[in-house]
Amino acid sequence: MPVRLIIVDDHPVVRDGLRGIFETDGFEVVGEAADGAEALAVALRTAPDVVLLDLRMPGPSGAELIRRLREQCPGTHVLVLTTFGDDADVVPAIEQGATGYLLKDTPRAELRRAVLAAARGESVLSPAVAGVLTRHAHPPEQRALSPRELEVLGLIARGATNREVARKLFITEATVKTHLLHVFAKLEVKDRAAAVAAAYDRGLLKPA
Repeated sequence: MPVRLIIVDDHPVVRDGLRGIFETDGFEVVGEAADGAEALAVALRTAPDVVLLDLRMPGPSGAELIRRLREQCPGTHVLVLTTFGDDADVVPAIEQGATGYLLKDTPRAELRRAVLAAARGESVLSPAVAGVLTRHAHPPEQRALSPRELEVLGLIARGATNREVARKLFITEATVKTHLLHVFAKLEVKDRAAAVAAAYDRGLLKPA
């Protein structure tokens, strides 16, 4: 039996091109849609094996449409085919149940294989998208402050100036400034007040 699919994209030229790719043995294009509402209606009417879906269209679009498709068409798999591969697009789409996520530079032979795999319920991801999900699953560890950096920040938290910190720790003011720059970078903040607040929030400093 051929894989039955619908093509969802708000650009007619793109839909025509995709239809041409799948007008071959093993596939049957049973519908098209130009926006989220139409996509849902066509999917409910045709019960396709795969919805080949662009993300950014007139609403509902993106993750919300994927959620509705998965809820209302439980036998249908959603394969995203889009230009956008950043975290803000990839992660919600996968979390809402997309079977796969490809970028529009995917070669046509690979795209056909991906639709076949999606119809079997297999996860299909572009390499760039797989990298996004890996980073999301394993975010980089926060860089720890050194004992000296914590010491400097602790004095700053108690209201000491750079000069007072330098005198207290027997170091130069330039060294204090260097320590603070390292602290700002590690805590991803821009000033002393934000660094102190972040340190308390993360439990690096304890209230007196």
